[in-house]
Amino acid sequence: MAAGGSTQQRRREMAAASAAAISGAGRCRLSKIGATRRPPPARVRVAVRLRPFVDGTAGASDPPCVRGMDSCSLEIANWRNHQETLKYQFDAFYGERSTQQDIYAGSVQPILRHLLEGQNASVLAYGPTGAGKTHTMLGSPEQPGVIPRALMDLLQLTREEGAEGRPWALSVTMSYLEIYQEKVLDLLDPASGDLVIREDCRGNILIPGLSQKPISSFADFERHFLPASRNRTVGATRLNQRSSRSHAVLLVKVDQRERLAPFRQREGKLYLIDLAGSEDNRRTGNKGLRLKESGAINTSLFVLGKVVDALNQGLPRVPYRDSKLTRLLQDSLGGSAHSILIANIAPERRFYLDTVSALNFAARSKEVINRPFTNESLQPHALGPVKLSQKELLGPPEAKRARGPEEEEIGSPEPMAAPASASQKLSPLQKLSSMDPAMLERLLSLDRLLASQGSQGAPLLSTPKRERMVLMKTVEEKDLEIEAALELGLDHISLILSNRGLRRSKKNWRPRCWPRRLRKRRTIVPQCSGPFHIAQSQGQSP
Repeated sequence: MAAGGSTQQRRREMAAASAAAISGAGRCRLSKIGATRRPPPARVRVAVRLRPFVDGTAGASDPPCVRGMDSCSLEIANWRNHQETLKYQFDAFYGERSTQQDIYAGSVQPILRHLLEGQNASVLAYGPTGAGKTHTMLGSPEQPGVIPRALMDLLQLTREEGAEGRPWALSVTMSYLEIYQEKVLDLLDPASGDLVIREDCRGNILIPGLSQKPISSFADFERHFLPASRNRTVGATRLNQRSSRSHAVLLVKVDQRERLAPFRQREGKLYLIDLAGSEDNRRTGNKGLRLKESGAINTSLFVLGKVVDALNQGLPRVPYRDSKLTRLLQDSLGGSAHSILIANIAPERRFYLDTVSALNFAARSKEVINRPFTNESLQPHALGPVKLSQKELLGPPEAKRARGPEEEEIGSPEPMAAPASASQKLSPLQKLSSMDPAMLERLLSLDRLLASQGSQGAPLLSTPKRERMVLMKTVEEKDLEIEAALELGLDHISLILSNRGLRRSKKNWRPRCWPRRLRKRRTIVPQCSGPFHIAQSQGQSP
């Protein structure tokens, strides 16, 4: 019994190993042919930046309450009991002496490469009002922030990857918008009014009517971005003379198109987001319009916190639709983007509650898991279907004479006029553009199969249409022969069972899917009780 049990166990292990190998091979085939490739899940990375200390007003002393411990952790002293401290640990911590270049090179620059792979990326600046979010994202002419540095490097990468002789052609476009009191406004075209956020069948967030400006250099970016930045809504409060009254989102798209077959295309998106800061109206002194703006800002940030909590708890419903901000950040939090959250905090004690709130939100955000993927597909038929002339379809006159009348009918159903000049002949690119994408993928896979077997024949994509049709017909016939061989194997097994007295029932005798070729010539097993029944019946006298 022990030996039998060990044998059965070995058989189960071998079956499981073979099933795993088959499923792994299937996954490999799907990853090569499918439209998307999924990298491993990526957690939202969080970096904290501490603003330099500024003395309190009216001569009052306001000592700092935040102290950095190392490059990834910090502690904040309790404002009621200085002996108690709260410690936090993040992916990166930038102290008061950190420069704009340190923050960009350490946290933002590494994610730009994902855009050239057809993936999305996001950079969010979060924190209370007066903590330095806009300075981190925009900066100044002397100290440029994340946005100008990222655009400068991204445009340089696209110029290098899209140069002549490279397999991909790249183009970059930009859009700039703000969310002001739950209204989506186009900063590049202020007269467009409130825009609507949509979602396509693939889950991508779209804004119909949003302006897109092509940019090929940093000068092009400045020509569109600087006037649009002046259209953003700002206002003065007690804590900040130029407080942002809206959430600003800069969207940069990188479109890639393959110059050679199979003519794939990729699209990567970069979201650069400057969030408005949460405000305590008792300290800011907001009234009237400023109070209404503050209420809209705090409400959207509250919904943002609810989204993070729902993602961490694994709730079935994530409240993305409760706010325009969270609706737009659906890719950045729990979506398909490589996300970086830069939490800006102030060291002064009067910002203690705001600082603790920002750090708690950052600690919850770093638990959010995103699932990036490569957005890749085949290019659409930009040139439309191309009709081949009768001369090009049939080839040279020698080949035409060698073919019969039945073979000449294979091809275009309509006679086409020959081109007037040699310059009008169709290029290989135009011929391939008229193919069906599924047929193109199959021809490429057959080319790779022939190359792996050492075939010296010409590539299938360069062969005439008639030869491709003949080859595809041959492949289909081989598939039918394999299926017929399997059915013949079933017939042989049934014959052996019937001779042993284990005849299958008449109901189950006919297979479910019997090929048409085998229905006329299948072997019928006689209804007998033994192998000598026919011989005995023939020997009897009438």
